[in-house]
Amino acid sequence: MAWNPEVYNQFKSERSAPFYDLLALLKVRPGLKAIDLGCGTGELTAQLADALPESHVLGVDSSEEMLGNSRKADGSILNFECITIEKQLEKVQQWDVVFSNAALQWVADHEALFPQIISKIKPGGQLLVQMPAQHHNLTNRLLNELAMREPYAAVYAGWNRLSPVLEPDQYAQLLFENGGKAMQVFEKIYPLTLKDVDALLTWVSGTALIPYLERLPEELKAPFLEDYKAMLNIHFPKEPVFYPFKRILIGAEF
Repeated sequence: MAWNPEVYNQFKSERSAPFYDLLALLKVRPGLKAIDLGCGTGELTAQLADALPESHVLGVDSSEEMLGNSRKADGSILNFECITIEKQLEKVQQWDVVFSNAALQWVADHEALFPQIISKIKPGGQLLVQMPAQHHNLTNRLLNELAMREPYAAVYAGWNRLSPVLEPDQYAQLLFENGGKAMQVFEKIYPLTLKDVDALLTWVSGTALIPYLERLPEELKAPFLEDYKAMLNIHFPKEPVFYPFKRILIGAEF
């Protein structure tokens, strides 16, 4: 997908808040080998590396645009690689910490994905994951609904961005079945207070809207955005817009 770092970073503080909650679950020890799956711009990966003294940290992302401004960290060896999460997991590598902040929602089949990720964690290592609870977030549900309407449905030809994200109890079960200990799995609301529906549309355009728009011909992109905005106006008629954005946070030791 074609990511735009400038649009994504318009809500940098709002998008960063769950990262710090996830980082708080990290057991810090020196000399660890850590990976950040779907590291985006790498800015938060550098903060992860700063929290891990004398460690090796690798940030991976499939977008060259997002990685364009990635930087080094102080006190740790930090590197970045442009590669998909799926390709990275095919490598024969083991990690003390597997970290992923707002990325795994783009990878299919979590019932198979999570055991595969866990298999890359060394004994005594940690898994830390944060994802939007997409089935519970209205902006995602409205996109799914609009994609099934004409004239868009004819273009999508059966495609829809149905989320692979599971319920929290399903992740807890997957962790347990794969040797997880000291598990924490919970859903948390991160309140967004936005000026108006236009601002909410900008928020969604930085992530969830991307795969819908990139599949449409140019002449349907503007109508799709207008129809989506009209749906948002129905559900968010007041200003400022209050949006209770739900995310799932997962932490476990192995």
